[in-house]
Amino acid sequence: MTDHKPTLIECAMRYGTGMGLLWAFKFMLFPLGLRIPFLQLLFIVLTLGVPIVGYVFAKKFRVRYCNNVLNFSRAFLFTIFMYMFASMFVAVVHYMYFRFIDGGFIFEAYQGIINQLKEGAGSELIPTIELLQTNIDLLAGLTPLQFTFQLVSSNVTWGMLMALPTALLIMRKEKKQ
Repeated sequence: MTDHKPTLIECAMRYGTGMGLLWAFKFMLFPLGLRIPFLQLLFIVLTLGVPIVGYVFAKKFRVRYCNNVLNFSRAFLFTIFMYMFASMFVAVVHYMYFRFIDGGFIFEAYQGIINQLKEGAGSELIPTIELLQTNIDLLAGLTPLQFTFQLVSSNVTWGMLMALPTALLIMRKEKKQ
């Protein structure tokens, strides 16, 4: 029997699932963080840690499956696919949350924040608050599926942006002897 060496896509799916689990946990902190400030801080810290986790996963891929040699194009493809699969994984969580759990909670919380800003804001901030109100109203009018697609699009875009520096840091040429 021969040993099966996983393909780049298979590895990206595995690591993307791990990243998706992190994103799902992180997402659960977001609505809770609207009520408990410490959880909002934890959400922000985990969000800032996503590129670090992406780097660690890409490095593990290089060491485990590529004999510690990885050119830029394979590193770039791996990281793009990893973030894409993570986005697809967390999209299911996003949809289930907005379809079955949220019930408008997030938008009501933001509306409360906007109302507080309106009460305490000076006249110079009114146009900014009105723009914020327009954007919140626009997002609140989306269906759970539309909002999920919006989040997937955002996650894939950020993943592509993070893939470039990650690939540059991860690539390693074969040492000549």
